[in-house]
Amino acid sequence: MVMPMNMNQIKYVLAVAAASSMREAAAKLYVSQPALSVSIRELEEELGILIFERNSKGISLTDEGREFINYAKKAAGQYEILEDRYLSKDRDRERFSVSTQHYNIAVKAFTETIRRCEPKRYLFAIRETKTREVLEDVRDMRSEVGVVSFSDSGEAVLKKLFREFGLVFVPLMQRETYAYVWSTHPMASRTDISLEELKDYPCVSFDQSDDSAYYLTEEAMADYEFEKMIRSDDRATTMEILANLNGYAIGSGMLSGEEAILEGMIAIKLKEEDPLVIGYITRKGGTLSEYGRTYVEELEKFREL
Repeated sequence: MVMPMNMNQIKYVLAVAAASSMREAAAKLYVSQPALSVSIRELEEELGILIFERNSKGISLTDEGREFINYAKKAAGQYEILEDRYLSKDRDRERFSVSTQHYNIAVKAFTETIRRCEPKRYLFAIRETKTREVLEDVRDMRSEVGVVSFSDSGEAVLKKLFREFGLVFVPLMQRETYAYVWSTHPMASRTDISLEELKDYPCVSFDQSDDSAYYLTEEAMADYEFEKMIRSDDRATTMEILANLNGYAIGSGMLSGEEAILEGMIAIKLKEEDPLVIGYITRKGGTLSEYGRTYVEELEKFREL
């Protein structure tokens, strides 16, 4: 007899999808590999679909499996919210969370929200993550507000996802395109520069790879054919690569207030133009908490559009 689908099975599937092997997933879940395999096979039998393709090289998601993962992520996220709010020993604390791309205005608005509201007991979170995860966090109510950006090359995809996810985007500012280099870079003294002049150096891009049908980028010039490209999903690693390989990254040039993190980094205006629009997202028809309203008010102080 196959048991009805449960939350443990959903968590197991998500862990396997995120791992490189069934063995790795089992180790992270602290269950035996045979027990994990049996649980997932029972779920596949109940659903009548094949979530994972198994072969001598390992496992991979099927097309049906990718679709299931999208729904499973939503279900797991909602369950975590319920657990945190109603079963946690800290359920009497005030809660507020934000998800954001890498922008200092998001952090400044977050700290000012805490200063203004002065909650007594609270559990707040600010999550710096990939673009799609910002959208998913707000859609699935893990965060009330998200801070995102897009350039011309990514605008159509992002606006399509805003509609599909039931999100409202409010633009705050537009920023021209800059190349970030370390202060020791041979081109560091330039006031402006072209990508052609930088072709001998590696471009380091923030990796936003996922299993979705869309490739998302938070950087400008996403359609440019770079001769030397390095993808990194860690900011500290990116800084080391830029410093050690005379690499460059592309961004909005917003370095003010980040000197402690980006000490030694210089922004040079790119001759090519692909401006970034930066703004915030909320759930369409949703009601913000006191902290959400205050956070939006703080973000609005940066409005230029």
